[in-house]
Amino acid sequence: QVLPVASGGGSVQAGGSLTLSCTFSGYSLCTFDVSWYRQVPGSGRDFVSSIDPNGEANYILAVQDRFFVSQDASKTTVYLQMNDLKPEDTAMYYCKQTGRPDLPACRHAYEDWGQGTQVTVSS
Repeated sequence: QVLPVASGGGSVQAGGSLTLSCTFSGYSLCTFDVSWYRQVPGSGRDFVSSIDPNGEANYILAVQDRFFVSQDASKTTVYLQMNDLKPEDTAMYYCKQTGRPDLPACRHAYEDWGQGTQVTVSS
């Protein structure tokens, strides 16, 4: 399994913007979507946003209308555009493919986490 790699993090002031990139091996029969997660020290990874092969996107309420997920034409890179960043967005951000829940052989196809990227927002 080729692990996805997140990049593009950095340090910004509140109200600023960053665009994260997730490079992965591309959608396969087993891929349900590509999701973004974030993790702060001492906590688990929390879902932030996702996009499926058809471009359908989902967001948690806390980032809706501030974050926008997209993918390139080759569907091997997923982007997370983050606007109006807040200090509470500070976290390590990861991306990960999700296995299709309707195919038993694919449900656990993507268990490992790749490299994350740190986002730090100062007030």
